[in-house]
Parts: sequence; C-alpha cells; structure tokens
Amino acid sequence: MSHAIGVDVGGTFTDAVLSGPDGRMSVAKCLSTHDDPTDGIVTAVTAVLGRTDPSAVTRVVHATTLATNAVLERRGVRVAYVTTLGFRSAIPLGRYARVEEDRYDLRFDPPAPPVAAEDCFEVPERVNSRGEVLRPLDEAAVVRVGEEIARRGVTAVAVCLLHSYANPSHERRIAEILGALVPTVVISSEVWPELREYERATTTIMSAYVGPVMAGYLRRLAARLAAVGITAPVHVMDSAGGVMSAELAARRAVTTIESGPAAGVLAAAATGYPDVISFDMGGTTAKTCVIRNGTPEITHEFHVGGKGSFGGRRAGTGVPVKTPAIDLAEVGAGGGSVAWVDPAGALRVGPRSAGSEPGPACYGLGGEEPTVTDANLVLGYLDPGSFAGGTMPLSRDLAEKAVDRRLAGPLGVSGAEAAHAVHEIANASMGSAVHVVTVQRGIDPAGFVMVAFGGAGPMHAARVASRFGISTVVVPAYCGVGSAAGLLSGDLSTDRVLSALDADPGQVFASLAAAAARDLGVSTDSPGVSVTRSADMRFTGQAHDLTVPWTDSPAELAGRFSARYLQVYGIAQEGPTEIVGYRVRVTQAAARTPRPPAPPGPLAPAGLPGAGTAGGGAGHPRRRRSAYFPETGGYVEVPVFTRAGLGEVAGPAIVEDAESTIVVPPGWTARLAETMSVILTEAAR
Repeated sequence: MSHAIGVDVGGTFTDAVLSGPDGRMSVAKCLSTHDDPTDGIVTAVTAVLGRTDPSAVTRVVHATTLATNAVLERRGVRVAYVTTLGFRSAIPLGRYARVEEDRYDLRFDPPAPPVAAEDCFEVPERVNSRGEVLRPLDEAAVVRVGEEIARRGVTAVAVCLLHSYANPSHERRIAEILGALVPTVVISSEVWPELREYERATTTIMSAYVGPVMAGYLRRLAARLAAVGITAPVHVMDSAGGVMSAELAARRAVTTIESGPAAGVLAAAATGYPDVISFDMGGTTAKTCVIRNGTPEITHEFHVGGKGSFGGRRAGTGVPVKTPAIDLAEVGAGGGSVAWVDPAGALRVGPRSAGSEPGPACYGLGGEEPTVTDANLVLGYLDPGSFAGGTMPLSRDLAEKAVDRRLAGPLGVSGAEAAHAVHEIANASMGSAVHVVTVQRGIDPAGFVMVAFGGAGPMHAARVASRFGISTVVVPAYCGVGSAAGLLSGDLSTDRVLSALDADPGQVFASLAAAAARDLGVSTDSPGVSVTRSADMRFTGQAHDLTVPWTDSPAELAGRFSARYLQVYGIAQEGPTEIVGYRVRVTQAAARTPRPPAPPGPLAPAGLPGAGTAGGGAGHPRRRRSAYFPETGGYVEVPVFTRAGLGEVAGPAIVEDAESTIVVPPGWTARLAETMSVILTEAAR
C-alpha cells in the first residue's frame, strides 16, 4: 500500500503530512533546525510515520526555503561572472530603487552586487539579436579567464553573453572550456534564454550561486531519509507550483526560490472556491496571493533579497530573477515576529523574527523578546497545552513577563492593551500585503473568499478580512500544515522559454516541449502528460510584454492580448502587436488519492474518523476560557470548540485544531462544512 509524504520547512516549524492510499492523513509539526534542516525533517517524518512501514512510502514532496535563505543570508558559493567584451560592469553597477528608509539618506550606500567587480570577466565575441555572429569567440581568451578563475579558488561560474538566447553556440563552447577548469559552470541559454540582458544575467548568477548548495542539501536529505528506511524519490516544489525531481532541482535551483509559499497557494486553490485570496501566516512571514477562476496568478519576474515592503517584490529592491513564480506579496509578520518599541516610543512589530532558536519567550527556550505568539497567548487566543498538537507547552508567565517588561512598561499601558496592540499591528501589516495583490492592481477584494492557513493564519484571518469587506473566511482541514498538505496536490512539471523574433511558432513550441519533456524524463505523447503553450506579446514599439495563452489564430491571439492589457493596466488599447517570446509548461499529472476523511479532534491519533456535526446545531464546547476582545470591553469567557465538535456558533469563540487555532471575533459566525472546513462569516455591516 503506497503512501506519500509532504514536508515543508519554514523559518520556525517543519511540517510533515503523510497521506495513505485511502486519502487519510496524519500530520506532525516540529521546530526547524537551521544549522541542518535535514535534522528537523527527519524528526518530523519519523513522527508522522508512526507505525507505518517506511518502505511503503512511494513519494516524498519537499518545499524548502534553502535557496531563498542562501540568497538572503549570503551563504551561496563564490561565483565568477563571464560576459561579452565591454559588458562586465553591468552587474557591479546593478540597479536599485530606494525604498522608504533610504529615500532621504544622504549617506546612502547601494547594496553589494551579486558578484564582486573583481570576479567579473569578459571575453571577445559578439552575436546580434537575430543570432548572427558578428565577432567569433576568442577561445584563447576564454582559457586565460578560466585559469584566472581557478587560480582564485572560485568554484562556480555564471556565463551570460549578449543575445545568447538567439544563438547559444558561444556560451556552450565557453562551458566546455571552463568545465575543464572549474567544477560548476552555468550558462544563461540553459537556465533561462530570454531577452533583457541584466535580468538574464542575474538569474544565471543566482542559479550558479545556490545550485551547489541545493545539490549538496538534496543529496544529504536523500541519504538521511534512506537511513530511516525511505528510499522513494524526492521531488521538490518549484516557485510556480509544479514539482520536479531532486536532480532537476539541483540543476535549476533558481526555480525553487519561492518553493515553500507556492505549496500553500495550491492548498488554497484546492478548496474549490473560484476567486480566493490565499492567506498564509506562519512563524516568520505572512504571504498572500490572488487566485482567479481556480488558478493562482503567475509572474515571470520577481526580486529576491531586497529591502522595503512586501519581501522586496518591487522592481529594483533586490536581485531580479526571471523564472515563473506564483505572484505573492510577503511581509515579515509571523507568529515569531518580534515586537519592540523604537527610540521615538512607537510600537513596532517585525520584520525580525525570533524563529525557532530561541523562539518566542513563551517557548521557554531562552527567548526574552515578546513576539506575536506571546501576544496571542496573553490575549487568551492560544491554549498553553494544545500548541503544536500538544508537543510544545507554552508558558503564559514567560509571555506576560516579556510583554510587560519590553512593551507595556515603556508604553505606560496594561499588558493586555500592549498585547492587543501587537495583534492589531500584525493585522495591519498583513493587510498591506493583501492591499498589494488586490487594490493596487485594480481588484476589489470584497468579492473574494479568504482561505486562511499556516500555524498562525486562522487566528488573524477574520480581522484581516474585515479590513477589506471580505465577509467569508474558509479555514480548511489540516490548516496548520497547509503548505505541506498542498505539496501532495502538485503535478510533476517544468517550464521552458525562448525569446525569438519572427520565428516559426510551431517549430519553437515543439523544440521547447521536447526539452521540457526530457527534463521530466517523459514523452509529450505519454498518458497523463500535457503541454501548455503561451506567448509574450507587446504593442509594437513598447519595451515590456505580457504573457497570454497561445492560439494558432492571430486574431484571437491579439484579442487575448488586448483583454490582458486591459486587465493589467485598465486601458483599452488597440494597435499592431508583436510576439517576442514563447513559453511551454509540460506537466505529468500526479496520482490522485481520494478526498481525505474528516480529521480527528485535537490530540487524537491521526487516521481515526471525525465525529463532526457539519451543518447542524450549536456544537458542544470542550471548555471555556478568558480571551480578550475590545468589542466586549476586554477579557470575557468564551467557548472553546474542537473542529469536529463545532456545528455552528456565533463569536466570540475559539476553535482549536491540533496544529492551529481559529479565532472567531464578535460579529462573526463559524460553522463546520461537510468538507470539514470551518467557514467564518461576518454579519452585514
């Protein structure tokens, strides 16, 4: 009997989900181990297996922040950059947009480039935009550059030549020469052959920077899993929500930079609602995404490692990466986000996180700074005995001590008032992320359903939704490990792209599909394999393009582009268009398991059938406890339910899961659906 495991490594917790052949799930949550993430993975996997034979596991799907952290923490390998003669300064000069705190800084220092100026090299050669060789490659110069790179002890090289997307022959020859001198050589025509030299160069550099780190990590992970008896292939979630083999992930590590957040969006899309705002709040960050007609929004360029709002998503606030990714807005507001009073006496929350070491003060692991989790514990939203499935008791005394000493005292307010202010500031910060993916893009969020998950998301979701007139919040089963559960719904897939002007679309698509199929080790004619085609188009003379689904009808293709242009820019524009690029996504559908049965109540052994009363009655609270709600004037005794025993109840109330807690504020109603989702509905205002 086959089983599948999904493992999501976050900044604070590592989550594991085991799905059996009948769809039944068991879950585990443990603290992440940052020195070696595989330690936390093995702990979580061992816990989730229980008595299941490890040899029965036929698939392991993994979401990781390893690539992201390597970029943010500058822990990748040293990279040399090789480009066309005359263009070596493009990377050291870079591109930067000043963000809020830098805007008026007269002593502003730009961030360090991804490759130091002294490690940038150039070789004589030149190809034009149509692939015509204007100057042959000087191979002797390449040898000299390679010898100098090797002499410096650099172990990875990124090669990006001018217009190599149109003719990759020079890059391939350089790779052959340098490959004899340096262990890792990455060329842009293999990573992402798309126009825009700077972005293509930074994408290639990031691939070389994190590739060796990812390859070593995945080899170590496979060995650790084999040691506990799991020999199933390891698959890795990519930034666009697809799944690839570990071997392909090591070669194209840059496509995994947004691996973890993508899995959670898939879980939100799987709830079946057509128009959704995905709201994922974990221990370190909160992430939002718009899902329309059941499909997440995809971007073909994002920025990593930048400063400013929303995870450096704005152009110029980080290193641009041109690979498909689910279009997220991210803020440093999670359960572990540290609350602090700045020198001006203002209360701030995040973006710094206590993480898993030492963690929030209430963990009792040595942390002394108050966090959002400490505030929620002081407010009575969390039960000290049921956090993380009861595996991690929380200390309310330590939480109150941290809040009183670091916040309430300096601010001159009560501990409850300080804790509530922390909760509200976190809500406002997460609301700004929702604003970015909706209002700033001309979308009215009031017509959407919010799907909340993550260890902390359901505690804050109703308050965040209320800010935007969203009256329905869905909290799916297994919400506390939503990203890990979402991994199991991912299909094997990979993308290929090529910028080409005046090309034969049929030939380009056929070539790209064949290359993508080879990446997956499948044939485009195999059962369960699908090919999705799209094109990058622009009005003739414009600099930027939009991606639209492909059709062989020129008139229909132009119509799709005009509709997309109107959707993005709000302008009904007409005029001659041109195609500048072609994209394919090859997908092999994963084996689907039946819909899982209702989860058990908190702390019960996984796999037992639920005893829900979906759609009927007021349910029966397990107990009551004091929780803080400003609408009631402060602390008030509220009923505490399990999901399985909820039925329907008006707030204020609390619903406890094994891995998360749902807060139902006054003015909201919670009911249990047949799918075992908890549906929160706000009364008309």
